[in-house]
Amino acid sequence: MLKRIGIGILVVIIFVMMLWFTSNNPGNVTIDLAFDTVTPSIPVAFSVMFIIGWAFGLLCTSVFILRLINERRQLRRALRHSESEVSSLRNLPLTDAD
Repeated sequence: MLKRIGIGILVVIIFVMMLWFTSNNPGNVTIDLAFDTVTPSIPVAFSVMFIIGWAFGLLCTSVFILRLINERRQLRRALRHSESEVSSLRNLPLTDAD
């Protein structure tokens, strides 16, 4: 419940900051893309860059999470193998030291 309230407050704060930034920066910016030149408004350019950065961060995080999942799968497989080996060694009969 508290997490949802925190996320809601964060979304409202970001929205208010976006409105404040948009009202204070009404100009345009020229962006040279090597094959074309575009002239979006400053808030649109910042919004697009924010979305691209967010997507890149999400991609990097996804790669990290997939590596962790793969490592976890390998560790579980090694654990099962070790447990079965220990269990088979426990079932062996004891031999006398004579």
